[in-house]
Amino acid sequence: MNINLIRKSGKFNFEAENESGFTVELDAKAAIGGEGKGFRPMEMLLIGLGGCSGIDMVNVLTKQKEPLNDIKIVINATRKDEEMPPIFEVIDIHFDLFGDLSVAKVERALNMTFDKYCSVSNILGRSAKINFTYTIKKV
Repeated sequence: MNINLIRKSGKFNFEAENESGFTVELDAKAAIGGEGKGFRPMEMLLIGLGGCSGIDMVNVLTKQKEPLNDIKIVINATRKDEEMPPIFEVIDIHFDLFGDLSVAKVERALNMTFDKYCSVSNILGRSAKINFTYTIKKV
């Protein structure tokens, strides 16, 4: 895995590029001179958590032959602002799952995702409490 970052403009605005050529912009928060030209690094961690757990959920539910029509993920996090560095304290991740899904299979998929498959969750869970919830919206 290889990621390259170049400074684009301003003091803290970077563009990151992966081996496949995909890019994303990063910037610092305004309080230290960021200009709002990209995601902040801690936001990128939450994006990684959402992407990793979302991919795993879709994969597990597909293998269980569950009719998942769509998925939406919302993440809210708090940080330990009194500490340096201010790492995540609590991360709440909510899945809206669309389809005629079995509650038992959804719960099994969630447990497999967070206990076994999602490496980002495993890393972040070592320093933060991760709570996951879901709703099933039958369509």
